[in-house]
Amino acid sequence: MEIKEFRYLLSAAFLLAALSATAQSDFGIWTSVGAEKKINKKLSVGLEAEMRTRDNSSSIDRWSGEFDATYKLTDWLKATAGYVFLYDRNEEKTTYKRSGKVNNYRPGYWGNRHRVHFDLTSGFDLGNWNISLRERWQYTYRPEVTTTRWDNDNEYWEDTKVEGKAKHVLRSRLQVQYGFKKLEPYGSVELYNGWNLQKVRYTLGTDYTIKKHHKVGIYYRYQTVNDDDEPSRHILGASYKYKF
Repeated sequence: MEIKEFRYLLSAAFLLAALSATAQSDFGIWTSVGAEKKINKKLSVGLEAEMRTRDNSSSIDRWSGEFDATYKLTDWLKATAGYVFLYDRNEEKTTYKRSGKVNNYRPGYWGNRHRVHFDLTSGFDLGNWNISLRERWQYTYRPEVTTTRWDNDNEYWEDTKVEGKAKHVLRSRLQVQYGFKKLEPYGSVELYNGWNLQKVRYTLGTDYTIKKHHKVGIYYRYQTVNDDDEPSRHILGASYKYKF
């Protein structure tokens, strides 16, 4: 029965993805592969690699690798610290003069970012239901990079520097999960807060334990961004994790 339900959820996720391809927003696929090692009853460490696409899944958005450690403080509270290395594609940029004429054009380019985060997650059970709240402080630093741009006035390419930038974000996620023996469907809402509300993610998905050490997941996510330069995004995600 659980495998059949997982197939239904998988079919529903692909249907939502197909419908989103016709909407006036972007569609991407996010995939991840990870491993988790339990050191003792309270401490565990993990590794994860991820790939994301965008532009209706026609181009790669980013690659990333993450290491984290989780410590169980009490039965209802755990703390996590992690580091993420990101290699992502930055959008092209065109600047204009007051007259409306093009001033400079900078093509898209790839660059590195470094991210650290610290989480506190609290939750409780109501029968087979689990309700949890995760608060994550996230700091991201993008080093200075040299790329090229087109000078429209002089009609030649020139080197230009993109200054380094740091960003602090508080991510608040409320999640509700129902646990069968092997199947764990869930839904969540996550808010990204800087000086204002920057992003919201709505997620529906499920995890399925194939055997003791193997877990796969599938989810659909809708993301809204309070930025005129970035569209809302429909996301179909898949994950695999090995536990030992």
